[in-house]
Amino acid sequence: MSNAPAEEIPTADIDLAAANHVIDKYLTLPGNLMPVLQGIQDEYGYVPKPTIDLVAERLNVYPSQIYGVLTFYAQFHLKPRGRFIIRVCVGTACHVQGAPRIVETFFDKLGIGHAETTPDLRFTFEKVACLGACGMAPLAMVNDSTYGSMTVQKVGDIIADYSQRPMKK
Repeated sequence: MSNAPAEEIPTADIDLAAANHVIDKYLTLPGNLMPVLQGIQDEYGYVPKPTIDLVAERLNVYPSQIYGVLTFYAQFHLKPRGRFIIRVCVGTACHVQGAPRIVETFFDKLGIGHAETTPDLRFTFEKVACLGACGMAPLAMVNDSTYGSMTVQKVGDIIADYSQRPMKK
């Protein structure tokens, strides 16, 4: 696999119908910026630039205010993310049980690093401080599925499993 990060989807390919629908849903709600941005991210998997301009226009706010919110909260993403989000805990319990080797094995097998996405948009990898299951250390998650007592051998099995799954949600 190439280790180049995923590229932004061309602006012309962004269908704004879903964004308009989200905005319509929250248009009259006071303090609507956060739910609008969350709804847009739910629809697209990230917040595309054309939707930022649309939100600014429709909610009568400056794009810089929107960028301020998007860059302050870690929940928002400005680039496309993979269909499968792999998170590996690097907190203390996981660290002492071998998380650094597991992280490096994911890096090697996926050809990407922390907070990067494979060019085919199948995988995004993230190191996280804690996943809240220290008794299962070391721990990895793929979307909502948890993999405890991780080993470097299990990394290949996980990647193979998710490589066979369909790309659509």
